[in-house]
Amino acid sequence: MKKNTSETKKLSIKNFKYDKTGLIPAIIQDYKTGEVLMLAYMNMESIKRTVKLGKTCFWSRSRKEYWVKGETSGNFQFVKSVAYDCDADALLIKVRQIGVACHTGNRSCFYRKIQ
Repeated sequence: MKKNTSETKKLSIKNFKYDKTGLIPAIIQDYKTGEVLMLAYMNMESIKRTVKLGKTCFWSRSRKEYWVKGETSGNFQFVKSVAYDCDADALLIKVRQIGVACHTGNRSCFYRKIQ
């Protein structure tokens, strides 16, 4: 069993495993409670923008443009940490959420359950 240590080699964002369209899924989680707030997609540029701004920036697959969470709603996500999984094909971004995360008005996009 491989040990989980901070000495593990860090990857450059260029080496993440993006899909064929250049995107990687990003799970957004409340840094205090651990609640999963949403899932969105990022590319290399939106990751760079997120790190630079300190707020989440995503790539809209439908509108084909960048968007900063909260720009129109005021429900910003202030980034506390960005991690990637063992396969480097998904991100986990811990944030301080202002207001709600979901466009429906719910705190989390994961408010519905399978019966």
